[in-house]
Amino acid sequence: MTTLKEGDKAPDFTANDQNGKAVSLADYRGKNVILYFYPKDDTPGCTAESCDFRDNYQSLLGKGYEVIGVSTDDEKSHKKFETKYSLPFTLIADSSHEIVEAYGVWVEKNMYGKKYMGTARTTFVIDAEGIIKHVISKVDTKASSQQVLDLVN
Repeated sequence: MTTLKEGDKAPDFTANDQNGKAVSLADYRGKNVILYFYPKDDTPGCTAESCDFRDNYQSLLGKGYEVIGVSTDDEKSHKKFETKYSLPFTLIADSSHEIVEAYGVWVEKNMYGKKYMGTARTTFVIDAEGIIKHVISKVDTKASSQQVLDLVN
C-alpha cells in the first residue's frame, strides 16, 4: 500500500465525475486542490463532510482552492448525492478502486469484529504544481473545510 506524505507528488488519475465526464487531476494543474476521499455517498458522516465543503465552497474558491470528492460509488450514486445536497463541486467515481489505492486510502477496516476493505476518510491539500502540501487523516466531518483553512492560512 502506498503511503503518501507532504512533499510527495500527487498521483495523477483520470476517472468519470457525477456527470459521466472524464476528469483528470492534471486538468487542475495551476490550481490548488482539496482532494477528499470519503467512504460512501449519502451516509451521515460523508454527508456532513460534503455539506461542510459545500457550505464553505465560495470561501475556499476565494482562497484559490478547488474541491474534488472521491469515493468508490458509481456515477449514478454521485449524481443522486450531488442533486440531493446541491453539491457545487466535482465528485469522482472510483468504482475500480484505482485512485483510492494510488493514494493509499483503500484499507482494511474493522466494524463490530468484522473485517472488510473500505476507504479511509482522508483529505489531501495539493498545490498548483501537483505536490501534496497537507494530509489530513483525522477528518472532522462537521468542520472539514475549517481543518483545511487552518492549515493553509
